[in-house]
Amino acid sequence: MSELDSLKIKRDLTALVEFSKIINSSLDLDFILNNILLTCLGKFLATRGIIALKEEERLIVKLSKGIPQNIISEFPKDKINENFFDEKLADFYSLAKIKVCERITSSSDTLGILCMGDKLNGSEYTEDDRDFLKTILNIAATAIQNSIIVKELKELNRVLDSKIQRLNSLFELSKEFALFSDTKRIQRLLILSLMGQFLVSKYAILSLNESDIQILDTKYNPEELLKKIRSIDYLKIDSTLKPETIQQKYPELDELGISIIVPMKIQNKLKGLILLGKRINNTDFSDSDIEFIYSVGSLAIISLENRRLLLEEIEKQKLEEEIELAKQIQQNLLPSEIPKSEVFEIAAINLPSKQVGGDYFDVIRTEKNKLITSIADVSGKGIPASLLMANLQAFIKLIIQQEFELDKATEIINDLLTQNTGDGRFITFFWGILDEKEKSYNYVNAGHNPPILLRNGEIVRLSEGGIILGVMKTIIPYNKKKIYLQSGDMLVLFTDGVSEAMNTNSEEFGEDRLEDLCKKISTLSSQSALEFIKKEVESFTLGAPQSDDLTIMVIKVS
Repeated sequence: MSELDSLKIKRDLTALVEFSKIINSSLDLDFILNNILLTCLGKFLATRGIIALKEEERLIVKLSKGIPQNIISEFPKDKINENFFDEKLADFYSLAKIKVCERITSSSDTLGILCMGDKLNGSEYTEDDRDFLKTILNIAATAIQNSIIVKELKELNRVLDSKIQRLNSLFELSKEFALFSDTKRIQRLLILSLMGQFLVSKYAILSLNESDIQILDTKYNPEELLKKIRSIDYLKIDSTLKPETIQQKYPELDELGISIIVPMKIQNKLKGLILLGKRINNTDFSDSDIEFIYSVGSLAIISLENRRLLLEEIEKQKLEEEIELAKQIQQNLLPSEIPKSEVFEIAAINLPSKQVGGDYFDVIRTEKNKLITSIADVSGKGIPASLLMANLQAFIKLIIQQEFELDKATEIINDLLTQNTGDGRFITFFWGILDEKEKSYNYVNAGHNPPILLRNGEIVRLSEGGIILGVMKTIIPYNKKKIYLQSGDMLVLFTDGVSEAMNTNSEEFGEDRLEDLCKKISTLSSQSALEFIKKEVESFTLGAPQSDDLTIMVIKVS
């Protein structure tokens, strides 16, 4: 080896050592790549050069010198093959006047390529030149890989810090949502959380169920938003929709400027939607952003659902208290003991359903050997029906003290009830006066189920009277009718809770069945007949819930 060659080798080794020191002195990728390219260009006196690194199976130009930007823009953007060279790259090399190209390879992978153009002296690249270039790139590969790893770690740390920050935010928000019992405050906290994090220009928070959409809050036009939401199958939105999906599947919503749609779910059931417009800084929503929005939305919808369930429970308790109070009112209005009579044997029963109705019966003894019997069914359920029944009882007791004729008394009661009920409620009513001395029954039927008179196996229905009570003032007078009773006669008064009692097949007990039953029990005492009817109705309806009271009165003539 000549002294000149030895000197050249020494100079090259010194240059490589200095190069290694420089590029390993920094983890900044731009600094490293710039020194690599400048070192190579300077070493070989090249006029142009380019460095491209591999990112997601593609080569991306990171640095270039001496090559016009319009030519750089022609660099292939397709996925690279295993050899890192293909026809498109060859075409680019020709266009950019590239003379030599070498891979930048680490111990485990190829990181990219470095390419250079003509030398200033016009000479070709020798094998020694290529070997020296490979040596430089082998040294450079470690620095590049370290820089990429550090950059990835920094990015991971940044993402991790962001996730920790958002987890802390979610933890604090979960405590805030749990504290709020007011629906408006829950909605406001949700909106402020999203606005503060993402600086969105427009938004909408929707509550959904199978039959209704409720806008909790929005910066869109509410009417236009509802119209467009109802035009799509919104109940099938079970995952987050990004801009491209919204444009394709729901152009109606894209027209409003909605960027993402995030579902709010409870136990995998869709309960609401978060609709967000573009961010003020025009940046896209990342997967991490969407994950945070979904989490905040879940906290909010759970809090709102808990609030709804709490209100339902309170309402249920109120209803149960109302039903219990109504039952007490109803039972207190019924006679605790039925007056005794030597001529008429009377038995009566009221079986309230789970839903309190307005069934009523009474037996009142007056002077002059007379008994007033009455049975009624007030429309509706609960406290209102019980109160109307109380009014009816009060009017009856007031009227009978005045000793009006039965038809006139019915007219007065009707007019009083009409004045005091303005919500569409009404009462079916039947009453009559049993005269012990002459064994007669003078009655008026105001739209009630006609009682059954059973005599010698034959049935007569007591229907004479007029319209139901409480609907309108009396225009057509009520008719009264007197019938004379015989020993052995049986009268059965009942409410529609008996005739309309349902079995498990949704079949009614029916008045025909009740008539047939009465024929079988005509010889029984009033109490035995009552128990028999009760037992038959209960047997018929076994297992089926009943929504109406069941009231029966049996009068047996001695």
